[in-house]
Amino acid sequence: MILTRRSALTTVAAASALPLIRPAVIPSARAQTPTIKIGVLNDQSGPYTNTGGATSVVCVKQALEDFGVSTKGMNVEVIAADHQNKPDLAVSIARQWFDRDGVDMLIDVPTSSVALALQSVVREKNKVYLNSGAASSALTGAQCSPNFIHWTYDTYMLAKSTGGAMVKAGGDSWYFLTADYAFGKQLQADTSAFVTASGGKVLGAAQYPFPGTTDFSSFLVQAQSSGAKVLGLANAGGDTVNSIKQAAEFGLNNSMKIAALLMFITDVHALGLDVAAGLNLTESFYWDLNERTRAFTKRVLPKTPNNYPNMDHAGCYSATLHYLKTVADMGAAEAKKDGVATVNRMKAMPVEDDCFGSSKIREDGRNMVTSYLFQVKKPSESKGPWDYYNLVATTPGDEAYRPLADGHCPIVKA
Repeated sequence: MILTRRSALTTVAAASALPLIRPAVIPSARAQTPTIKIGVLNDQSGPYTNTGGATSVVCVKQALEDFGVSTKGMNVEVIAADHQNKPDLAVSIARQWFDRDGVDMLIDVPTSSVALALQSVVREKNKVYLNSGAASSALTGAQCSPNFIHWTYDTYMLAKSTGGAMVKAGGDSWYFLTADYAFGKQLQADTSAFVTASGGKVLGAAQYPFPGTTDFSSFLVQAQSSGAKVLGLANAGGDTVNSIKQAAEFGLNNSMKIAALLMFITDVHALGLDVAAGLNLTESFYWDLNERTRAFTKRVLPKTPNNYPNMDHAGCYSATLHYLKTVADMGAAEAKKDGVATVNRMKAMPVEDDCFGSSKIREDGRNMVTSYLFQVKKPSESKGPWDYYNLVATTPGDEAYRPLADGHCPIVKA
């Protein structure tokens, strides 16, 4: 057939009248399932390196492995950064993660001043914020947030458990060595309240600059001259280790009882049992507590051979696992849309894992895990590596934390 200009125009016109047929596009699994991004933000170079640091990242990834994200069709990525215990730096990192990198959930975040500074950022961006590493009870009190869950411990729980035990044992006069930032001040305040309510007295306190203080000798001399029966250490991590070491060098532990108000098994390891023996401390997790805690530790330890998991690390695992269960229940797309809705679903679902067993999340964002008062073993009592604790007392979650009405959290319905 000879194609004339007239017939060509007729053909084009006819073709234009037909419905447009596009080639079928089959969406990929990645397009169907949005990627969930988790950001681990903690101290990876300072006094809380062993408390959280790289081991927290390992425990977050262990939760992904144990949940089996790859077998459930979920796309999950984990990134990490060092906030250097600086609130302004942490806020800058978080904004970049949310705005540029698409991070959906923030986790760990030790250092209460940092943790508190991030509340408004996470709320503004409507993301999810699960804190395991910071201690200030204000996080579920006056500065609570609908986007936030406090997972592992807080200053009220520590004060009630360790501080209360010291008072019952006759420690009715206290002097505090306090890190001069939100955590230290809150821990001192909460412990002081328990001491005075029990008929004891606070004879004084020395607040030292944080971070950056390594020589505590002048503060320890003040404590010794106060005549107090108990030296309350309202600090954590490397500061606690250095304080106790220097107190032993001064012989202060012969004239005063030392209350390590926030101490981790990683700190005991750094001190050694010769120095740490007899100390009372509170953790919500101990690797050798039961069969489930031992099973978790067995899974994670090959990836952190020089750092057994403490309660901060266990909290990172537990919180991530519960978050993944929630995302699977909601669907990744829905979970990414609304941080408040995701946190509300997390509160509604029962929490269950190898680290803490069963717990529930309260309306103010407080995860009600059990707390344990331990006493550090003597070297002769230890049967192997990291066998450091004797269990002294157990406080159920519904008794360990500040009563809901006393926190004055503005999101709690009257």
